[in-house]
Amino acid sequence: MRAKISYAITAAVLLFYFVLVGSRGVMLIQTGTLLTVTFGVAVLILPVIGLWFLWKNTQFVRKANALATELDAEGGLPVDELKRTPGGRIDRDSADEVFAKRKAETEAAPDDWRSWFRLAVAYHDARDTPRARKAMQRAIALHDGRSLEA
Repeated sequence: MRAKISYAITAAVLLFYFVLVGSRGVMLIQTGTLLTVTFGVAVLILPVIGLWFLWKNTQFVRKANALATELDAEGGLPVDELKRTPGGRIDRDSADEVFAKRKAETEAAPDDWRSWFRLAVAYHDARDTPRARKAMQRAIALHDGRSLEA
């Protein structure tokens, strides 16, 4: 729940920023000189890119959460079997062991979105965020019936 609140606050702050920057871009364009119009258009590009990025990330999170809900209903969410340090951090060797299991499971069933979801969780636990995201994108694509290169 804490992550959802943090995400919502961050998204709201970003939206406020995009509106503020966008209004400055419009004001520059309204000035009407070649220089200010050029700068105004350049300034408007920033909120457009930001809104696109925020939209894509929000869609990704929504779809990943939907998969988690579906997998939970099936009783297929990965069990947290990771050892932790006294400070609460995941033990690296423990994460590597679980990752090896998840990787073997995914290699055995490469077209199963469930195995890709669990592999994404293992990548995340191993602190490999880029690969975790790619594995989750693969799980989403498989779930939606789309083809995605590995």
